[in-house]
Amino acid sequence: MKIIVLGAGQVGTSVASWLVKEGIDITVVDSHPDKLRTLQQKYDIRTIVGNASLPSILEAAGAADCDLLIATTSRDEVNLLACQIAYHLFKIPKRIARIREQDYISQAHLFCDTKIAVNVMINPEEQLKEYIHSSILYPSALEVMDFAHGKLKLVGIKALSGGPLVHQKVSSLREHIPNIDSRVAAIYRDTSVIMPEGDTVIEPDDEVFFLTESKHIANVMSELRKVEKDNRRVIIAGGGHIGEKLAMVLQNKHRVKIIENNRDRCEELTNSLSRTVVLNGSCVDKRLLVEENIGGCDIFCALTNSDEINIMSCLLAKNYGAKKTIALVSSPNYEEVFAKDGLGLNIDNIIDPQQVTISSILSYVRKGDVVRAHSLRHGAAEAFEVIAHGDEESSVLIGKKLEDIVLPHGVSIGALVRGNKVLMAHRNVVVEAEDHLVFFVVDKSSIEALEQLLQS
Repeated sequence: MKIIVLGAGQVGTSVASWLVKEGIDITVVDSHPDKLRTLQQKYDIRTIVGNASLPSILEAAGAADCDLLIATTSRDEVNLLACQIAYHLFKIPKRIARIREQDYISQAHLFCDTKIAVNVMINPEEQLKEYIHSSILYPSALEVMDFAHGKLKLVGIKALSGGPLVHQKVSSLREHIPNIDSRVAAIYRDTSVIMPEGDTVIEPDDEVFFLTESKHIANVMSELRKVEKDNRRVIIAGGGHIGEKLAMVLQNKHRVKIIENNRDRCEELTNSLSRTVVLNGSCVDKRLLVEENIGGCDIFCALTNSDEINIMSCLLAKNYGAKKTIALVSSPNYEEVFAKDGLGLNIDNIIDPQQVTISSILSYVRKGDVVRAHSLRHGAAEAFEVIAHGDEESSVLIGKKLEDIVLPHGVSIGALVRGNKVLMAHRNVVVEAEDHLVFFVVDKSSIEALEQLLQS
């Protein structure tokens, strides 16, 4: 696969660095030579300096034989025009555009091959807002991911002593909650990963990933640890686009405060957020945190554009009594620090914006009819939803029981969705045409073999 990435800003750089690690042939285009030099110093990639929407620049980047264009510049209009030219002049089959302006997003009917030739719009800030919102709705969870238009959820949770299923076999889950069907897809223990069997015993501090219908999440989580109460009092550090979007979705059911350092921005937030308290100050000012009753805060979200401030403010908030902290951390330099002790440094949830962005384009990079995909555990694992096409003669999946399907090492099927019905992946379930299968991949070196299986 050949991919062109337009824009070497934070989003484009994140996408490019991930694609390089996947071994994909990519070219990055940007009008700033210094940004491209920085990329080339880190990765062995081809770069082109110039306006990303010019036909001559796209041609120089290899648009004539490109499989996928990902337009991530900071200007919506450049991204839209580049996709239009990529389709009509170079026939690039797949085109993804980063779009931030709500006026464009609200007119989704305009985006098709016969109008504005964009296959899919991505909005990293909106996606991050949704991801963080899920973390607040399910406070005990490490990660919550949607499949089948929200019918099915994949949830990662840390098992704690006292949970009814801790020190018990996975197979006993059905005995504990007999009227709820769920499936444990993977268990991470220290530095190892376990593909669970019925007799696998769940230990304290295991990170357990399970699949279940959305309405049953709380019931399954309660088997692995004490379920936390709803978060009602939320403090958001950072009033940028993400902080504003999050406050907007929370403010009707939660008591929300935003701490923003820029006075002019505070005035904008006050006008746009009718039920949110906007505070002008520094989120690492312990006096301000104490004055605003940080000890009575259910959740503290640090969403500034500085990793260091996000980390430090979370540590301060936790020290002064915040029940749960969430930090947005972009730099891969901190991964080893957090990996040494779970999430490390007493921060409850570290959110990597790169992982969220990658998940939004993953389904367009993977082969097969992939509906939705998620990058997990900082890119170490993946889960994706695939539609099974064909019949018993043309497909190695259709017509077979799950126990008879030979999967690559480190790959499992967690669930199937058939119409509006969710089926957990029990051994005797038979795959039918147009079923949506949810695969969990703990060994990314097996993805190529899985893709070959899905296309056979």
